[in-house]
Amino acid sequence: MSSIAVPRPLAPRRAWLTDLPVLLVAVVWGASYLAAKDITTARTVLAVLVLRFAVVLPVLAVVARRSLRALTAAQWRGAALLGLILGGIFLLETYGVVQTSATNAGLIISLTMIFTPLAEAAVTRVRPPRAFLAAAGLSVLGVVLLTQGGGFTRPSLGDLLMLLAALARTVHVLAMSRIKAVRGADALSLTTVQLGAAVAVFAVLSAGAGTTPWGTAAGFGAREWAGLLFLSVCCTLFAFFVQMWAVRRTSPSRVSLLLGTEPLWAAAAGIALGGERLGALGLAGGALVLVGTAWGRRAAG
Repeated sequence: MSSIAVPRPLAPRRAWLTDLPVLLVAVVWGASYLAAKDITTARTVLAVLVLRFAVVLPVLAVVARRSLRALTAAQWRGAALLGLILGGIFLLETYGVVQTSATNAGLIISLTMIFTPLAEAAVTRVRPPRAFLAAAGLSVLGVVLLTQGGGFTRPSLGDLLMLLAALARTVHVLAMSRIKAVRGADALSLTTVQLGAAVAVFAVLSAGAGTTPWGTAAGFGAREWAGLLFLSVCCTLFAFFVQMWAVRRTSPSRVSLLLGTEPLWAAAAGIALGGERLGALGLAGGALVLVGTAWGRRAAG
């Protein structure tokens, strides 16, 4: 059986220095729902995905050109594989959100918090602490309460796609920690290759679509371009660079638990920017997400 290096428990101060950027990723991902809905329709999903990744890719390629040349063939293959998984995540999430309610989408994608420690335990044959599983369960219960405002809809194709997206997120986090070829490589170059592989997938798929990326971009105004840049720079470039950086300094389960607060920040963005309101159940759910995350951080070490 192959072994995986298990990160040592972090000192409290160092733990916060690692956790805060990951938590900020959850914040911008939560805000991304409003931005994506503002600029995307069912017909333009592939076009917007191409634009979202292509906007930052040339900049990344220039900045990371030296480290890219230093990558070995095995590292290129490993990063490209991660990029294919990443592309699958975005396809599943984007099409899933279009075909289901925001309530169902937020609840189902949060199941990554449960899938990741269970999958990590299965791979490493090390049972996660009971306290961690309890904390993750408390967080999921919080998400259930948090998303009750819109009510549930009957299961749909979109629900299945979001469930597959949650599984794909788990695979991506575990793959980043287990693919030996990428462990010693520079995070910036790996992020560049990942995004390049993902945008190649979107470009190939969009070639047969009725709406082209360039035609979609031509119809954008200042508001749409601002939303696209937010999705590209904050929710894509920053987010996946931080994931690659953080998963090497802590555990995949810890990263996943922090990213699992995404529905909480989505609700906060909806209240602050979208004029939405939370009832008593929603407020209680938000509190449970915070308590569960804090508890899980300590349990995960």
